[in-house]
Amino acid sequence: MPSDARILIVDDHEDTLYALESALAPLGYRLGRATSGDEALKQVLRGQVGLLLLDVRMPGVSGLDVVRYMRRLEQTQHIPVILLTGFGPDHELTSAAFTLGVADLVMKPIDPWALRTKVRYLFDAHRRHLALEHEVRELRALVKGHGEEHGEDTGEDQAAPTTPHPTLSHPDARVPIQRGQGRTPRSPNRTGHKACTDPPL
Repeated sequence: MPSDARILIVDDHEDTLYALESALAPLGYRLGRATSGDEALKQVLRGQVGLLLLDVRMPGVSGLDVVRYMRRLEQTQHIPVILLTGFGPDHELTSAAFTLGVADLVMKPIDPWALRTKVRYLFDAHRRHLALEHEVRELRALVKGHGEEHGEDTGEDQAAPTTPHPTLSHPDARVPIQRGQGRTPRSPNRTGHKACTDPPL
């Protein structure tokens, strides 16, 4: 992932965008915003988006529609998504979201400390995954180039159709349960981390 990769916040309400940006500002990551599903997809397809905070219900293209489209494309299928909803628990929504591979479904109002913990965990894990994939591709190219330089048979038949190398499977994108939800958090930064007293969003 490029060093200038950013977190994209998507909501059709200006006050919600501002509140989410304020909550995530202490992390120091680059933040972007979109006010519709269409605009969010355009930004994701341009690249340099490492995580989405995505409102479920928006006019036109909904949050679930955005995720469905992203999961069909190789370049966007592993980008972690946190869905946001202000309509309370919904079994059908929860089932659809996690079937699509959404990392988490967060109810509004949002606790800023819990949101920062989830975002940091997912964003950093995604960056590590992409860095590892990049190293694997470089090693494969190095081995192939070394074999060709010494006239060795690389085992590839140029006339036969080739099968693309499988990419590394993405690590489990589910975020650890936050405190207050019945389990001890598994966030990598829980030690020495002071609870935030920010008011809920």
